[in-house]
Amino acid sequence: MTKIALLDYGMGNLHSAGKALTNVGADVIITQNPKQIQTCDKIVFPGVGAMKDCMAGMTKFGIDDVVKQAVFNKPIMAICVGMQALFEQSEENGGVACLKILPGHVNKFDTNLLQQNPELKIPHMGWNTIHGIDRSHPLWQGIAQNTHFYFVHSFYCIPKDPTILAARCEYGLDFCASVIKDNLFAVQFHPEKSHTAGLQLLKNFVDWQI
Repeated sequence: MTKIALLDYGMGNLHSAGKALTNVGADVIITQNPKQIQTCDKIVFPGVGAMKDCMAGMTKFGIDDVVKQAVFNKPIMAICVGMQALFEQSEENGGVACLKILPGHVNKFDTNLLQQNPELKIPHMGWNTIHGIDRSHPLWQGIAQNTHFYFVHSFYCIPKDPTILAARCEYGLDFCASVIKDNLFAVQFHPEKSHTAGLQLLKNFVDWQI
């Protein structure tokens, strides 16, 4: 059974994510202990809330260093703010330096752009479709183009390297919904809240062989 460290740094939806991972066959350990994280086969890096608090929580428990080290030797799945934290810089909270694992930055949805679409609100909250996925990749097995996933976010990632873009979504603009680079997989949406499709995606991660 795949042993997964679900990172607890005060910013994740740990109960829902842990239950969903258990349902698809993972042995889940909710932890903030760097040594315990290192013993696990894979890492899930969740996140909700403000980026400044996210980075402070990671630094407090040393999880920032653990994630940077694990990028070289373990499969990692980052969710929502966890995905945003992988990049260099976020506009949130007046500007926050992030983990700098991936080149790129995180911007807030442009209110002027959304004013042209009065039905759109910030945060982007609810079900939306993703597209542009490579269904030949093991992480997208069983996931169709234009599948619905559940989003809750006001900021979106802009990767500098277009080759890592693994899925896109439309919300006033076409934005990055997922990235894949080697053993690193990240999604802006919440698979643990996305019912059948979300469970399939989590199962694909649990079964993923690097």
